[in-house]
Amino acid sequence: MNASPTPQRTVEIDIPARMDRLPWSRFHWLVVIALGVTWALDGLEVTIVGALGPRLQDPGSLGLSPADIGALASAYLVGAVLGALGFGWLTDRYGRKLIFFTTLAIYVAGVALSAFAWDFWSLALFRVITGIGIGGEYAAINSAIDELVPARLRGRVALIVNGSFWAGAAVGSFASVILLDPSWFALDLGWRIGFAIGAGLGLLILFTRRFVPESPRWLACHDRVEEGERVTAEIERRVEAETGDKLPPASGRIAIHPQKTFGLGPIFASMLTDYRGRSALVLLLMIAQAFLYNAIFFSYGLILTKFHGVSEQHVGLYLVPFAIGNVIGPIVLGPLFDTVGRRKMIFSTYLVSGVLLAITGYFFAIGALDATTETIAWCVIFFFASAAASSAYLTASEVFRSRCARSRSPPSTPSAPASAGWRPPISSAC
Repeated sequence: MNASPTPQRTVEIDIPARMDRLPWSRFHWLVVIALGVTWALDGLEVTIVGALGPRLQDPGSLGLSPADIGALASAYLVGAVLGALGFGWLTDRYGRKLIFFTTLAIYVAGVALSAFAWDFWSLALFRVITGIGIGGEYAAINSAIDELVPARLRGRVALIVNGSFWAGAAVGSFASVILLDPSWFALDLGWRIGFAIGAGLGLLILFTRRFVPESPRWLACHDRVEEGERVTAEIERRVEAETGDKLPPASGRIAIHPQKTFGLGPIFASMLTDYRGRSALVLLLMIAQAFLYNAIFFSYGLILTKFHGVSEQHVGLYLVPFAIGNVIGPIVLGPLFDTVGRRKMIFSTYLVSGVLLAITGYFFAIGALDATTETIAWCVIFFFASAAASSAYLTASEVFRSRCARSRSPPSTPSAPASAGWRPPISSAC
């Protein structure tokens, strides 16, 4: 006679309510800086690579073809997809904090190896490794934002952290002007120094990660409820010490089924059955933003040099205003995702970006744009597109239900006005 299955253990916790009621404090700033600085580093490194495209084609360097430059961008993206898929699963299995260090270490290794590339294939391999690291970072960072930042501020924080990529891009643009100047560095040396600088900065960032605690929600879901309670209590003590105010009591509990591990089977089954509509939405948002960004950003240097006659060493100067527009967009539009609502802002930012891009493409096709006017047009487009792209990551982290969540009582504090169309994120249930 078969034994009856062991019933799932049910535990009630108030960790989400306690985390969501926290006032903004130094603790949150440290978390945002520790997470956002990686995006800034990625922006610096990717921008340098984009600006280096024309230099890498020089016979005095690697002598690559335009097709090779495009293939390098594809290699990076393939690595990013693999990293996001693999480390996304590992993040749920082994925790956020461990994966933070692992993925950043892989990223640093890939960037450092890129500085020693000797031909197309070696550089392509090292770009895949770099992409694997940054893809894993994407998964871990957005999970941490979802679980450590109060829900009422999560939209703007997620957009600003993801948008910090472009702060690094602005710095990388300035750096590329110097690195590509033959009076400063030899043709085959400047771009290697750029990669080496990125690796060195990545090592420094590893030290900032100690400020990011393990997610108490992850701990609770993975049958480490007592540890999750201790981490939450420590965060509360830090916030009270930093603000000088006693925290109000939290109200609102959820029932969860904690488990040591969660297999991939139930996750894929849930995505393809219960949440197939949401899965399709997230996939569409990700494809749209990735296509828009990568189609333009990875070819920006080639367009400026081949179509507008900009010298290689001056490409970075045109990337600076482009990067600044991408930084300002999430800062200005981010708060609207918490007040006006996710749905309206996602729709409007994607729509405006697409319409403006189509108009710009038309004027480019008829030869009505020069380097300056095209840069201005792209600054305007990506003021909206940067917020749209960041909102894709925000949406992916919020619309899927946690596997351990059973039910949720009303939230302890309103995260945003009901009239704004905001709903508590399903994933924040645990």
